[in-house]
Amino acid sequence: MKFNTVMPNGLKEHYENELRFYRLSLLKGNLSQAWNHLERSHIIGQSYPFEHTYSNWLMLKFGFRQKNVKEVLGQLVRLVVGGWKSFIDHIPTGNTGGSNVLPLKKMELPQDLSIILNQYKPT
Repeated sequence: MKFNTVMPNGLKEHYENELRFYRLSLLKGNLSQAWNHLERSHIIGQSYPFEHTYSNWLMLKFGFRQKNVKEVLGQLVRLVVGGWKSFIDHIPTGNTGGSNVLPLKKMELPQDLSIILNQYKPT
């Protein structure tokens, strides 16, 4: 069994960029773009428990900000289960993390993220 605890530095840079873009979009009031960057951070971070959990935490806060009960409830469930699934590398590849998607649903990766993630696959 493989345990994921530390995100590789290069991949962490991509993850942190998505969070920066999220914050900038939020400041500009572009909520759909902000959400898109949260989803991308979730996809990048979902194999690593700390980053995965943090993306879901930000999604929970976003749900509260939007007064979206479905999102808040969905994120609470994901916060309870998601981190340990990442720790044992049992995650649905490409899952965007929002409550509009089943938590264990595999999804097609955006092409740019597929290229990035393939660069950091463990050997």
